[in-house]
Amino acid sequence: MVDRRIKELAERLLNTGYDDLPDRDKRVLRRVAKRIVVTENVNERFHEKLSFGQRLADQVAAFGGSWTFIIIFGLTLAVWVLVNTWLLPGRDVFDPYPFVFLNLILSMLAAIQAPVIMMSQNRQTSKDRLAANNDYDVNLKAELEIMNLHEKFDDMRTRQLETLLRQQGEQISQLQALMEKVDQQGGSQT
Repeated sequence: MVDRRIKELAERLLNTGYDDLPDRDKRVLRRVAKRIVVTENVNERFHEKLSFGQRLADQVAAFGGSWTFIIIFGLTLAVWVLVNTWLLPGRDVFDPYPFVFLNLILSMLAAIQAPVIMMSQNRQTSKDRLAANNDYDVNLKAELEIMNLHEKFDDMRTRQLETLLRQQGEQISQLQALMEKVDQQGGSQT
């Protein structure tokens, strides 16, 4: 059974019935009503669920997209070409120009590296989706809390104005009584 306060919050702050809200909005409303924190560390939650293979894929993708990899790869290619063209000319070269074996290795590396990077990117997309959902929950809760504070301030201001109006009414009554006394005293002296 939904608490009456939660239904009241939905009607008052969101101008809709509680039952008409999506499940995630209901969850946020319940947390607002119970003063429970909505924010969570999505990174921790996401990384706790990763398998060894997924962590390894993320590390390979991180290394494959770094300057360190590019520099090492460039140096390796340069050494390969130098060894096979200048250092071993005329001898029994293991990969002569046009470097067929090098092309085979590069193709195999690309064939392995591309799916690993795509797996990592898919996981990053899932993580971003979790973060966006968490951001939505936090923003909705913040908006509801701000609306709630505005209502409290408006209520306080209304009570202050009512008090001031009542006090002014009392002061006007007192002034009228004083004026009547002054008029009576002034009329009795003449």
